[in-house]
Formats: sequence, C-alpha cells, structure tokens
Amino acid sequence: MEKKIKLYFTYDEEIGFGGIYDIVKNKEKFPKFMVFGEPTYNEILIGCKGLLECELYFKGIKAHSSNPDKGESANLHAINFLGELEKFYIKNIKNETNSHYDIPYTTMNVGIINGGSAKNSIPAECYATLDFRLIEAKHSEKILAKIEELCEKYNCKNKVIENIYPFISDAEFEHNGKTANFMTEASFVDCKSKIILGVGPVTAHEVNEHIEIKSYEKLKKQYKQLIEKFA
Repeated sequence: MEKKIKLYFTYDEEIGFGGIYDIVKNKEKFPKFMVFGEPTYNEILIGCKGLLECELYFKGIKAHSSNPDKGESANLHAINFLGELEKFYIKNIKNETNSHYDIPYTTMNVGIINGGSAKNSIPAECYATLDFRLIEAKHSEKILAKIEELCEKYNCKNKVIENIYPFISDAEFEHNGKTANFMTEASFVDCKSKIILGVGPVTAHEVNEHIEIKSYEKLKKQYKQLIEKFA
C-alpha cells in the first residue's frame, strides 16, 4: 500500500493557536501518526496536560465604606467564590493522580485578582482569572459545573478562554513515557498516535534562546527513522 507524508504549517502558535484552530475548523482529515516539532532536546514526549482558562467578572453595588449596608462588595464575592472553589478542587480534583506527568495531579492557579477603586469605597466590580492544567478531560467538566454553580451564588459571569483536553499517545514504538510540561498544537488534533519531538536544549523564551548543532543533526536522523517506519 502506498504511504504518503503530510506537512502542516501554522501561525499564532504562541498566543492564540489561530493557525491550528483554522486547520481543525476546516475539518481536516489527519494522518494516523503525527509528529509535532517542539523543543524536547531529542526526547520523544507522548502527551501533555490540558488547559482550562477562565475569566471571572464579579458584580457588586458601590457605596461608601462607612455605610456598608448600602453596598455589596464585588471583592468579597470574589474572595468567597475562590475560597469555595479551592475547597472543591482540593477535595474532588487534586486527589486524583496520573503518573505519566511530572506533577501528577490537576493544578489550580488564580493568576489575577483586580477589584475596587478606593480604600474607602465598597467595590462594584472585581475581575479574576483561573488557570487549571488538567490530567483528565473529566476534570474540566467537573470544574466548569462547580464554577457555574458558584456564579449563581456570588453574582459572577464566567468566560471560558481555553478548554483544551489532555492527551496520552498510543503510538507504538520505544519511548520513555515522558510528557510535556507545556502546551503544544498536538492537543488540538484528533489523532491518537502522536508524539512531540524536536531539538534542544529547551531554552524557549529565555535570554540567548538557541539550539545545538549536534541536537539538530541528531533530530534529522530521528525524523528519518520515523519517516521510514511510519510512511
């Protein structure tokens, strides 16, 4: 049977994943085996965590701090919301683990909290962001259900920025079972047999970002071996 190779070229990979989103929206039929070229220092990585990012917008009623009964604090809504969400996360999400990942559980991060306009004013608005790195797709569903419940309770609107599921490849060849600690376009593609493999050292976004010539030469041999095996 004749075998062929497909090459995909994307854009906006660092910020919004616009290129791979366009390919997926076009209902592209992907190959059975795919290689994604990200810096791995010649190590084959077989998966990565998912990503759930949310923006939260809390509403209150502005009033002078000397008369709090006339107001409603958006900041306190946010504090109580996030406290309940963290308790839910610790009890229902963090206790589940997957040994494929260096950090073997889903993580939660409150990256930004911004509310209020003055020390003596009850804040009418508060903004916060959430970042979960997921080990299981079902965790996203559980977290979003809890967020929806808390939004009703604390006068909040939630905007989902990213909801990308994790993956572990079933590609059949020798590998060390390691996974990526960063997001890649592999997460967007419906292909069970996929790996992440590229040059090194891994100096992405660092001062003097670079790769080694010996790593590049080794990668050429690795890619040639993969082409001969799968194509």
